Amino acid sequence: MPKRTDGEYLAFVRGRVTGLRRAAYLLCGDSHGADDIVQETLTKLYTRWPRISYVENLDAYVNTMLVRVFLDERRRGWWKVALLDWLPERATPGPPAAGVEDRSVVHTALMGLPPRQRAVVVLRFLCDLPVRDVAHQLGCSEGTVKSQTAHALDRLRRAFDELPGTVTVQDRR
Repeated sequence: MPKRTDGEYLAFVRGRVTGLRRAAYLLCGDSHGADDIVQETLTKLYTRWPRISYVENLDAYVNTMLVRVFLDERRRGWWKVALLDWLPERATPGPPAAGVEDRSVVHTALMGLPPRQRAVVVLRFLCDLPVRDVAHQLGCSEGTVKSQTAHALDRLRRAFDELPGTVTVQDRR
């Protein structure tokens, strides 16, 4: 099979970077962290680019790389901590956009999940991948994906039930 060219790499990246950044943001919950995850993923992809002509589903291959970079970063993220003798300036918050409160609640609930459960929820429900593809990307069995999904959904339900003003099933009876 012919090797992939740098032009093909650039075209692939231009077409997929927004989706990769969205998935990374949903995984880590931080725009700067998402940029780092995408950058590391695309750097690894570039180093492998000439040799991956055998890959049939390049999107799945790259998504798998992205999730593994995220999980690896969570395992060894402490080494990136920088101790400064000054505080960085914070941006002044603008007016809240419509739906910000709902997004904030979902974001907070997602960040409360362990990294693997968060990865399963993001891939299954926000990236709309089937169980088989999620299992392949995470390098685990389909049963593990199903159990991680069940545990994550239970935690999310509990988190949403604890919100003030939330109507539970028992309250509706």
